[in-house]
Amino acid sequence: MSELKDLLENNRNWAARVTANDPEFFARLTRGQKPKHLWIGCSDSRVPANEIVDLPPGEVFVHRNVANIVLQTDMNCLSVLQYAVETLKVEHIIVCGHYGCGGVEASMKPGNLALIDNWLRKVSAVAEKYHDILDPIEEKGEKVNRLCELNVIEQVSNVCRTTIIQGAWDQGQKLSVHGWIYDIHDGLLHDLGVSVDGST
Repeated sequence: MSELKDLLENNRNWAARVTANDPEFFARLTRGQKPKHLWIGCSDSRVPANEIVDLPPGEVFVHRNVANIVLQTDMNCLSVLQYAVETLKVEHIIVCGHYGCGGVEASMKPGNLALIDNWLRKVSAVAEKYHDILDPIEEKGEKVNRLCELNVIEQVSNVCRTTIIQGAWDQGQKLSVHGWIYDIHDGLLHDLGVSVDGST
């Protein structure tokens, strides 16, 4: 319990520091949010969306799950997507994976991981689709990282195929979808060159 008390104390200290530096900060937040970016990322605790793009609270709308997967049947993800696009009118959707993703690595291992196997089958399907790219790679870490990239590319495609995004583009809404990957080793983001804006 002392660890939880520490978190509460950390929160008080953080709120006091923020208020001291910017007395109007929380007042601005209470007036609502108008983020231009939706971030669909991995649940990994080492990849905090706001921090790695150096934006304050209120600037990035975030959805996270294991291995940054976008499924047409995931009502949670689709609800976030719909709210971001139709209500918040975000202009950019960033699907961001990260190198060394534990979920991606687990999808490559034989055996039973129980419930999460059902989720990670989607990443396994990506590996099967791109086996011609992955099979020649012998070094395990390199293969995992390449699948991390391919998974992001596939999820960008999944986002673009949703009725939400298709409908927004049909109505002429300014909206782009991007695929990025984060390197925990140096803290840098890399654009995978798969940006789509509905005009292609």
